[in-house]
Amino acid sequence: MLPKVDYHMHTPLCNHAVGEPDEYVQQALRVGLDEIGFSDHAPLVSHEDTRYTMKADELSLYHAMIEDIQKKYKDFTIKLGLEADYVPGFESKTKELLDGYPYDFVIGSVHFIDQWAFDDPDERIKWRDKDIDMVYRDYYKLLRKSAMSGLFDIMGHVDLVKKFGHRSSADLTEEIKNTAEAFRASGVTVEINTSGLRKPVNEIYPSLDVLKIYCQAEVPITFSSDSHDPRDVGRDYDKALVLAQAAGYKEYSVFKKRKVEKRMRL
Repeated sequence: MLPKVDYHMHTPLCNHAVGEPDEYVQQALRVGLDEIGFSDHAPLVSHEDTRYTMKADELSLYHAMIEDIQKKYKDFTIKLGLEADYVPGFESKTKELLDGYPYDFVIGSVHFIDQWAFDDPDERIKWRDKDIDMVYRDYYKLLRKSAMSGLFDIMGHVDLVKKFGHRSSADLTEEIKNTAEAFRASGVTVEINTSGLRKPVNEIYPSLDVLKIYCQAEVPITFSSDSHDPRDVGRDYDKALVLAQAAGYKEYSVFKKRKVEKRMRL
């Protein structure tokens, strides 16, 4: 049976998504999901950059927007979450932001390495001057730190660093095993994120090899489309199911009030 949740979808407030919340809900109903969760990009705590996130003073508008759609669709489960960047040195500010509202879940993501937005197409040219092996190691180090910060419930697109097709030539097995252990120890869940199929790498986040390591470490999973367009809600979940089962998973997590509410069988 296909996964019935999608916990990663955005709104126009982040300035790089289209479609209103109502359209995302309608698509979720069309594709047969049981519940969804909005998780738009939280304001950056280190600086303001409206290319990537909503402004700090728009957070209350985001809450009201989703609360309104929850009231409209009372018979359909709509969770309210947030996708927040992990920024080293700003953990206390991040905690303050996340404690300001009773979210159902918070996705922790790494989009920046030393202020370089490595997944931004406008910053893609900078890859030419990078040691790709080092970029990967720096990325996994930040993933571990973000998990161990205790700030997040779900880890977002946990091999996002591959987005443009850059591949490390080094054997990163130990890096990934160490990351899996950090995830397990901190109690976070990993999302199977289908948006990678819509990117140059044309591969789900994370890849099968990575996901197998997480499964062996007993790191739980959930599912998401990371949709920035209503048409992508629940997209490619048939492929996500095949990936999860191939990695050895038999269930996935459903969240409420920042806790795992239940486990669903695949």
